[in-house]
Amino acid sequence: MSCGALVFVSTLYWIQRLWASLFRETGVTIIFYEDRNFQGRYHESSNDFSDLHTYVSRCNSIKVLGGFWVVYEKPNYMGHQYVLSPGEYPDYQYWLGINDAVRSCRVVRHVGNMWQMKIWEKPNFEGESVELSDNMPTFHERWQSHDVQSCKVFEGAWIFYEHPNYRGRQYLLEKGEYRRYSEWGGRQPSVGSVRRVKN
Repeated sequence: MSCGALVFVSTLYWIQRLWASLFRETGVTIIFYEDRNFQGRYHESSNDFSDLHTYVSRCNSIKVLGGFWVVYEKPNYMGHQYVLSPGEYPDYQYWLGINDAVRSCRVVRHVGNMWQMKIWEKPNFEGESVELSDNMPTFHERWQSHDVQSCKVFEGAWIFYEHPNYRGRQYLLEKGEYRRYSEWGGRQPSVGSVRRVKN
């Protein structure tokens, strides 16, 4: 290898290291570990990944160094969703996972300090509706039906939980319109609790 090529490779290496450290400083980094307690092969990411399988074959622990993330059980942002805030998760049960399958991830982009959402009892924004701006650990106390068929998120990011008290399957909803529950990844329209994604 010529001296010029060696200098180029060395410069490229340091640029990549600087770029990675800048992402850490801006607070958007997640590390996936194959084994519990942050052991084994790992992969560090600062952006969305539709298929993590080439980097880690399983995921038993995660460190979120910054930002909010949603990790998915299957590639291409499919399957069970788990919304993670900054912190350490030494075992998949800490993020309420049902197994060690994490195949894709993406950054939650609409974390802020204002939240507003409107939900409807029927698809396509029809029927009775209610506006939300705060957490609801037992959704049915404010909403007669357990079903939410459509919604519009005006501000912030939200999580629908399958059961009361923030338990069960999670569904991330960011700013936008959802004409039917399948558009947020729901298998059925029932919602047990609602939480804001909050710093």
